[in-house]
Amino acid sequence: MSTGSRVSTKSRAGTKSPRLRRSALPYLLLLPALLLELLIHLIPMVMGILMSFRRLTQFFIRDWSRAPWTGWANYELVLDVDRPVGEALLRSFLTTCLFTLLSVGLCWLLGTAAAVFMQESFRGRGLLRALFLVPYALPVYAAVITWAFMFQRDNGLVNHVLHDQLGLGGTEHTFWLLGENSFWALLTVSVWKGWPFAFLIVTAALQNIPGELYEAAALDGAGIWQQIRRITLPSVGAVNQVLVLVLFLWTFNDFNTPFVLFGKSAPAAADLISLHIYQSSFVTWNFGTGSAMSVLLLLFLLLVTAGYLLVTSRGRRSRNA
Repeated sequence: MSTGSRVSTKSRAGTKSPRLRRSALPYLLLLPALLLELLIHLIPMVMGILMSFRRLTQFFIRDWSRAPWTGWANYELVLDVDRPVGEALLRSFLTTCLFTLLSVGLCWLLGTAAAVFMQESFRGRGLLRALFLVPYALPVYAAVITWAFMFQRDNGLVNHVLHDQLGLGGTEHTFWLLGENSFWALLTVSVWKGWPFAFLIVTAALQNIPGELYEAAALDGAGIWQQIRRITLPSVGAVNQVLVLVLFLWTFNDFNTPFVLFGKSAPAAADLISLHIYQSSFVTWNFGTGSAMSVLLLLFLLLVTAGYLLVTSRGRRSRNA
């Protein structure tokens, strides 16, 4: 090999090496955070799966690996709807599905309506936007504790306004945190603190819609509802697909709201599955059964997410075809 060819080869190798280092640098910088994230989530997940195959009670807390191996017994117990444990889990699951459906639907509806309303410039729009985002900015515990005081039967603001000020429902104060009303109280708090997120996401998506589209539609005689139906909603369709999925996962897994609102034991009408699993694990000290419930919940959420992504991706491909 001649001297010129060796110099050319070395030159090409020298130019590739810095380029390779530059392309690998972002991944190297992300590697510590990625490893830490995997350790934080992967290790507890694996331990939870292993616990679900053991009869893990308070007698084996010191060394859970000594708990007797039960195989699929915990799963058979929680899936048997003819037994009290399985029946209670099914009721909690159905309650959570109804709660999630109403909460996500109302959050999306309120957030989209507010975003469309705030799209036009008017005096005080910035202040109103800031007020809309207050529920989302507040810490969850501070917000839910405030609602718990407001829902109190004797001294709460809700009963004071409804019964004492407006005279609705008679003079007898309502128990909002007990019985069937607890479901609607929980739904109110969930929607109140969740719809600003939908408002924020849809508002950001609306900024990418050219104003010329609305001007052309107005010249063609399209009214406000036709503009929303033909321009606004199709333009933010991809964003809405992600938004609905995120709201679904957050709401279905929500533990802080019912725990702060009701404590360790929620009424049957508001017994969400996250709090139900907590009670099965940390109140009755049956960690094996609680772990089996958690694994089943994880599988359900993975199946729903995969199915949702499959359906939405097919819908996008059919529209683009």
